[in-house]
Amino acid sequence: MTKFGAEMDDDAREPDLGMLIGQLGRAVQDELFSRLAEQGHPHVQPRHGTVLAVLPASGARATELAQLSGQHKQIVGVIVDELERLGYVRREADPADRRAKLVVPTETGLDEIGKGRAILAQIEQRHRGDLGDETYLVFKDALKHITGSQRAWRR
Repeated sequence: MTKFGAEMDDDAREPDLGMLIGQLGRAVQDELFSRLAEQGHPHVQPRHGTVLAVLPASGARATELAQLSGQHKQIVGVIVDELERLGYVRREADPADRRAKLVVPTETGLDEIGKGRAILAQIEQRHRGDLGDETYLVFKDALKHITGSQRAWRR
């Protein structure tokens, strides 16, 4: 019996896929953004990573960022506004269509993106070392496959 008077079956004790993925994501974000803060980027938050992780150095339109990140354009717009206020991006006229705007990383943004990628590479290398190359590659391929399958559930 649990403290609430209901018995838990064996399946309830084993974390499900959603719990495991959520815990992994939060743990990676905790380390990433703590280390970024230590390296000079204390104001960048996980929501900002939604845009910064997919932002090319040459810039992209908000609609492209929404597509790449899997977020709604309105959410991306709010995040870009925050990043602009923090000095990580600027909006420029798109040379291909002067009516459109490109979101372009500033020097500060490029510094954060580079440091973020380096930290994530270190995290991956640590886990690869823990599991061994072959097991880690199988795990990552399986995770990519499951992620793609899950994203397609409505199609």
